[in-house]
Amino acid sequence: MPHVSTRTAAAHPITQGGATIFDMADRHGRTIATAGMYASLALIYVWFGGMKFTAYEAEGLTGLVGNSPLLSWVYSLFSVRAFSGLLGVLELSIGALIAARLVSPVYSIVGGALSAGLFVTTLSFMATTPGVFLPDLGFPAISVAPGQFLLKDIGLFALSVWIAVDSFAALRSTRA
Repeated sequence: MPHVSTRTAAAHPITQGGATIFDMADRHGRTIATAGMYASLALIYVWFGGMKFTAYEAEGLTGLVGNSPLLSWVYSLFSVRAFSGLLGVLELSIGALIAARLVSPVYSIVGGALSAGLFVTTLSFMATTPGVFLPDLGFPAISVAPGQFLLKDIGLFALSVWIAVDSFAALRSTRA
């Protein structure tokens, strides 16, 4: 009777060329995750930036921008559509700078820093936009829109800072 191993597939991860999945993740995981973080934020900026050229998006900003002491003045200089278009150019530029990490980390340092600044601005809308907090439900209840829509910017802010710091570290390591 042939010998049957009592070892299970779960006890021994799938191997490829003698390396386990864990070995491959250890060797390439950080690179794949880093590329994914840069690519995902660049994609978000390209998508959001492109939407800024639509009437739908421009009108959607009015409640946020119009209630902000930091930005409400822009509507006295620009129409709703013009400001949205300028914001679209800024967002597309930030996305391009972050993606340009493939060329040089200098670009993504600038992109990450601009992105962090933009998300600080949007997070300030949580304090100035009516309807973010739901006092009837008590703390920590916030509305879906605009509350939860703005709250996600905490994670995007953190990712922006990480990209700037990671890019700076890459720049320093190439000059060392």
